[in-house]
Amino acid sequence: MPRRADRERATIRDVAAEAGVSIATVSKALNGRGRMTAETRERVLGAAKALNFRPNALARGLHTKRSFTVGLLTDDVYGRFALPVMQGVTEGLIDHGVSVFLCALEENPVLAQSHLDALIEKQVDGIVVAGRRVDRILPVDFGGLTVPVVHVMSEGGADRVSFLPDEEQGARAAVAHLAGLGRRRIAHVTGPERFRVARERAEGWQAALAEAGLRPHGPGAMYGRWSEAWGHEAVAALWAGPEAPDAVFCGNDQIARGVTDALRERGVRVPGDVAVVGFDNWEIVAGETRPPLSSVDMNLRELGRQAGLALLQQINGAEVVPGVRRLPCTLKVRASSGA
Repeated sequence: MPRRADRERATIRDVAAEAGVSIATVSKALNGRGRMTAETRERVLGAAKALNFRPNALARGLHTKRSFTVGLLTDDVYGRFALPVMQGVTEGLIDHGVSVFLCALEENPVLAQSHLDALIEKQVDGIVVAGRRVDRILPVDFGGLTVPVVHVMSEGGADRVSFLPDEEQGARAAVAHLAGLGRRRIAHVTGPERFRVARERAEGWQAALAEAGLRPHGPGAMYGRWSEAWGHEAVAALWAGPEAPDAVFCGNDQIARGVTDALRERGVRVPGDVAVVGFDNWEIVAGETRPPLSSVDMNLRELGRQAGLALLQQINGAEVVPGVRRLPCTLKVRASSGA
């Protein structure tokens, strides 16, 4: 006789029978609530997995007055930052039975507001706001919402929880790495000075140089565009000076790729003559650069996971202290700096 799970959708009663516990215990174990031994919780979860049990979202919502969904709003229409963040949010919430709706906002405030209204109409339990630029406010008003809101790669104000990568710490790690390799003339080529992240990364460059007893090489932080073309132009300017650098820390991976290409065209060996480190650890760029590019990873998935968990705490009624939380970046060392 086939088990019920093989014939039709398993119910919470089936899980309780399989695990040898009460229905109430199954409910508490699946929702991460209530007191029970770790062995009991694992037995319930194992039974649910064996039976391929999926809670009835409608019934569960009627009982808890929740939809078990959250919305993710972003102005990153290309997904460069938003997709890793969404992966992290999903990872943080999936074990709690919560699904994520993604809405990409345009620059049009009316359209952006319509996306927010649609999420509220769907009765999402909370909203994650994922920006593509920290110092740019999304064109939508989050005031007066009855659901909690958490920000990632954007700041939501003093009354909200915001998660940001520690840009300055990431830059310090990159420059400390170069100084530890014996590099002494470390230049910095980065994006537009109006970008807050460009200024923070330049501050990290300067702080790490001071800690290593070194002075900034060249004319100071070289602000330009977030592009490979600017990397080429910066190399031309640096090599026109009295002394060439022996390392270049770049504000993003596109600039770093332009720098390595320009150095190769000049017959300068990377990393033999000049070590190069980028920022963002964008795999499609860093991994395909020749040689592969050492780069600072902002740990976007972990930012998203932490944001999702903080949102879940608020949804469950826990008090979460508002403010900005900066998570550390991680340097990924590859061949461009001598790995």
